[in-house]
Amino acid sequence: MLYSQKEERGRRFSLALRAGLPVLILIFLVFYTTIYHEETVTIGIRDGVLLAAVTFIAIYFIYFLMNLSVQETLLDETTQGFNKKTFIKMLQHDHPKSLVCLNIENLSSLSENYSGDQIDNLLYTITRKLNLIFKQNGLDKVLIGRHRGSEFLIALNENHDNVQAILEKMTEENNRINDMEVDYKFAIITNPNDDFEKAIVQLRDIIASQSVGNSKQKNTHTIKDAKELSGIEKDIIHTIQQKKLRLSFRPLLNTHTDTIDTYEIAVKLRSETHQDVLPRVFLPIINRLGLGRDYDLTLIKHVIDLLPLVDDTISFTFNLSPFSLRDSSFQEKLFTYLKEKEIDPSRLTIQLYERKTHHDLSGYLNTLKNFRSHGMKICIDNFGSSNASMEYMKHFKFDMVQFDRDYVTNLEDETTYAMLHSLINMSKELQVQTVAKWVDNETQEKRLKTLGIDYIQGFGVSKAIDEEALINRYN
Repeated sequence: MLYSQKEERGRRFSLALRAGLPVLILIFLVFYTTIYHEETVTIGIRDGVLLAAVTFIAIYFIYFLMNLSVQETLLDETTQGFNKKTFIKMLQHDHPKSLVCLNIENLSSLSENYSGDQIDNLLYTITRKLNLIFKQNGLDKVLIGRHRGSEFLIALNENHDNVQAILEKMTEENNRINDMEVDYKFAIITNPNDDFEKAIVQLRDIIASQSVGNSKQKNTHTIKDAKELSGIEKDIIHTIQQKKLRLSFRPLLNTHTDTIDTYEIAVKLRSETHQDVLPRVFLPIINRLGLGRDYDLTLIKHVIDLLPLVDDTISFTFNLSPFSLRDSSFQEKLFTYLKEKEIDPSRLTIQLYERKTHHDLSGYLNTLKNFRSHGMKICIDNFGSSNASMEYMKHFKFDMVQFDRDYVTNLEDETTYAMLHSLINMSKELQVQTVAKWVDNETQEKRLKTLGIDYIQGFGVSKAIDEEALINRYN
């Protein structure tokens, strides 16, 4: 039996006692005053009314308490773990030293292909398996709750160095449940103090950062200290407000001219108290805080200001969030700044990447056309890694595509090579420039040139340089 179920059983027994004792006392009083002292049992009108009233009050009182019990259950109906409200209360009562978030990454996809009962059974099974594996490792009093759809929360009152190992074992051994393939991600926070709501948000940020990073390296950096995360969050907010970005520039080699005429920009946030913060860490946080548009505007203004400091043959390519691109206020500020600076906007190439096709495809394509009308170029990043990129390609003529890294790192594979060959040929016919990144050796470079790639980027070309080195190179 789950710990949460034991707690619910105990609570209902307590409610039953609370309901039963007043009834027993009332019955005793009625018996004592109306029956016990009389030689013969006679029930008058007054006694009948009293008994009826006592019966009604007792029945109503028990009904009220039982109804209250159902309404205020500790359990999540589907998983039988603690529900969201109760889990937070238990956290505040127990003050656990470790808090875990386990997310079912593909629950949405599973829900589209299996019945509701099958999904409910899956979630219930996962809860049972979590409870079992913790018990097998000597951890009995573990809070397991469901916070929202695909998200399980786990709290432990003690510090256990093997929590990550336990969860890794659980996710590896249970990647298939009831013939359904399950994709997990998890994160762990230590020392959450008393701000558990914030700790839960931080756990979501860590999981989101795993999705931003390399998908093949699951659950990297899963354990974080809550105090450290709060400090990083403050640094991020300060950096955005002070516009302190640290840019590095990755040279793209033009294979036709054998010259470098474009740089891809990578961004870190400068931190005064921590190491520079990487995008996979800061992007989920700034998006959660609603600072995504401010960050993107700061970045593109910084890039625009750089253009006059380098040769006019040099272009920059960089990522902007699709949410910023679709924001009318962001567009207005950007276009106004472009007009003020009087630079050639064709030297700016905006990279965009979405895993799923936007629901308003025609509206989004009109937005991209608007940026194109202002002279900027549009590039699909990680081309070929999702159906969305191909869908956009069918409806919009992009200026450039950057192939997903798997195409370059797996060039020796015949299937990968054939697919890349086809995509490059398709791009040529559509007059779209092609870019291959992560080119680290001469063999890769030769094979890509043979395929007709337009640009290559990676350590095989050149290491990234910082902003000062870039300016010095062209001045």
